[in-house]
Amino acid sequence: MRTILIIGNSNKRFSGVTSTMLQVLPEQNKLIETWVMGRHNLPPEQPWISFWGCLRRLKSSEYRQVKFVFHARRNDEMIQALVLRALSRADIKIFFTSTAQRYHSGFSRWLMSRMDQVISTCAAAASYLTPVPEVLIPHGIDTHRFHPVPSKSDAMAALGYAGVRGIGILGRVRQQKGVDIFVDALINVLPSLPEVHGFVIGEIKPSDQAFVEALQTKLKAAGLEQRVHFLGKLPFEELPKWFAAVDLVCALSRNEGFGLTVLEAMASGTAVVASSAGAWPDILSIHDVGQLVPCADHAATVAAVERLMNDDNYRQQCGERGIKAVDQCYTVKREATELVANARRLSEGHL
Repeated sequence: MRTILIIGNSNKRFSGVTSTMLQVLPEQNKLIETWVMGRHNLPPEQPWISFWGCLRRLKSSEYRQVKFVFHARRNDEMIQALVLRALSRADIKIFFTSTAQRYHSGFSRWLMSRMDQVISTCAAAASYLTPVPEVLIPHGIDTHRFHPVPSKSDAMAALGYAGVRGIGILGRVRQQKGVDIFVDALINVLPSLPEVHGFVIGEIKPSDQAFVEALQTKLKAAGLEQRVHFLGKLPFEELPKWFAAVDLVCALSRNEGFGLTVLEAMASGTAVVASSAGAWPDILSIHDVGQLVPCADHAATVAAVERLMNDDNYRQQCGERGIKAVDQCYTVKREATELVANARRLSEGHL
């Protein structure tokens, strides 16, 4: 029987959830008929459908013999799916991907109890759910977008930083992302590495402006304000250039749902220093692609950055292992294949 996958896309703000959905979507389109409910952040070539448009289709006689599976990633998408099922009375199965590493509110738990299936992306996020999901589908990376470059020095020069080696942190600039830990590590490490600059890349919300200004004051006091660059939010298509150009990517979140940053660095052939958040312990415990440090541990972060920046062979080996690990385990094609297979099993009642 024909099966259609409906994908929730309810959030106007571009987020990590949005990024994972957008990266896997082209591969899902190849495998199953897909409706994206919501136009937010979609590329021009991707068709989309509104909630009311979706409801009209579900109630149409044209789709009476079709089985539907709705994939929700947010609370409001679970609500939308439940309302669609109630109003349309169509054959809709709903599954929810939970990535949050925290105990869920009573309302969220109630919504999840109404799902046909709850899955997760890593062991840490799954541990916060009752019952613990049997299905774990880690996120993947589009290796056509994120890939290594022949020369990091040439790549840095093309970005306007000739003769500079880079250490980067990418993501929204706020305390939760560990940007303060990153800056403190640079204050300790950069004086002995005169050719190295730090790059903070990500959106700065007005609510985080005072936090950023305090970090810039610390850098100025250390005489490093010219060597640590706050570049702000860059276009989505520009980010792969930075992941590939820098020598090291730091991912230092105090908490994280999954965290694509480490996989994006790995696919780009760049070593990582990652905190014990999100899926990063899962990934680094299997693949030697850098250094895992406790969350918000200043001393451990400094030591990890120093080791990788002072040992060229080790850093390059980490980068090479990252490329192989992503190709084998963390591509968007693999993620899409597993998500679609899961949706088909759910629609056929085989779970």
